[in-house]
Amino acid sequence: MAGPQRELVQEFYSIGDVCSLTELKPHVLRYWESQFKLLNPAKNRSGNRVYSRREVELILLVKHLLYTEKYTIDGARQKLDEHRKGGTLRPAAREALEVEALESLERELAELQALLDDPAPRPTRNSEG
Repeated sequence: MAGPQRELVQEFYSIGDVCSLTELKPHVLRYWESQFKLLNPAKNRSGNRVYSRREVELILLVKHLLYTEKYTIDGARQKLDEHRKGGTLRPAAREALEVEALESLERELAELQALLDDPAPRPTRNSEG
């Protein structure tokens, strides 16, 4: 199942995994790494990014601040710094994860409802041979 509702149970994630979990493109993640010091994934022996659960939660918090709360990059950076200084970074990241999960679930339910409400007849197989 795509989106943040898929539980973060692994210890480390590839950039592809993170893209699936967060519904973001790889270039967006790489850009955010350049803009937010807290997003600094390690690299494996092959040079590929390896994200921890904590970093995935922070990415979801950044996404929430930028896309839902409509902060600018600078504003989101300041908000993250406030959370970090106030010791509330982890709870804020967890809350963002919950909000993103609920919004993703609502989108999926709306899509299912639209399918159920569609009065268009479905093509059926002709039993004639």
